[in-house]
Amino acid sequence: MTTTVSFIGLGVMGYPMAGHLAKAGLSVRVWNRTLAKAGEWASKHRGTACSTIAEAVQGADFVMTCVGADKDLTEVYEGDGGILANAPEGAVLVDHTTASAGIAEHLAAAASKKGLGFIDAPISGGQQGAENGQLTIMCGGSESDFSKASPIMEHYARAVTLLGPPGSGQKTKMVNQIAIAGLVQGLSEALHFAEQANLDVRKVVDVISKGAAQSWQMENRSGTMIDGEFNHGFAVDWMRKDLGMCLEEARKINASIPVTALVDQFYADVQSMGGRRWDTSSLIQRLRKFR
Repeated sequence: MTTTVSFIGLGVMGYPMAGHLAKAGLSVRVWNRTLAKAGEWASKHRGTACSTIAEAVQGADFVMTCVGADKDLTEVYEGDGGILANAPEGAVLVDHTTASAGIAEHLAAAASKKGLGFIDAPISGGQQGAENGQLTIMCGGSESDFSKASPIMEHYARAVTLLGPPGSGQKTKMVNQIAIAGLVQGLSEALHFAEQANLDVRKVVDVISKGAAQSWQMENRSGTMIDGEFNHGFAVDWMRKDLGMCLEEARKINASIPVTALVDQFYADVQSMGGRRWDTSSLIQRLRKFR
């Protein structure tokens, strides 16, 4: 029998992710807060646009969610019209939202009471990774639920890894964002220094990218940083949301992340410059402005 998958949330990530499931031959039902977006998706893929969450998840084997934040998860999962009240017993719920570890733990416990599985599965790779089916997925949950859900996630991922119990996926995504924040600030300072030193910045990047300074950010963002182009990629507003969760979790577990706290404030400066939707690599613009 064909596996039925519901996909809740068709933003820049969810839209192509659901598309990969349809291309794989699964029976896909989609729901989006803006119903026209679901209709648009269904016009381009083999699948069904649903007008309610209850309709979308009825009879589903898997329910995938990819929404904005904790409050959005509460909205789509809980209440009479939500996922928990309407998904069939035995279904596995997989949340791709970058959210708090606390909400993941809460939803996992609530799902268990309903006879449902739950995996918190935040993603890394950006819109391009979603479109190309090359996402990295960090999972928290039981071995049993993971073994059922991982073949579904592999349709849009290059790596799917179970890190531990519920909440572990979200905590691993925090590690990811902490690492990125420091890397982007360091790259911004390096490029800014090269500019101020009147060096050929592209030639400098070509040289140092062959050594220990090499990183994904350098390979994929240095060119647009040099050109001052930031209307692409992962938005500053989203990064600040993520870093806020990192800082909150760090306080809970007594982890010291002072560089992350500093970079978060630098992103606040970028927001005040009008860069709320700029890519995270726009940190360099702050240095250019305040030099």
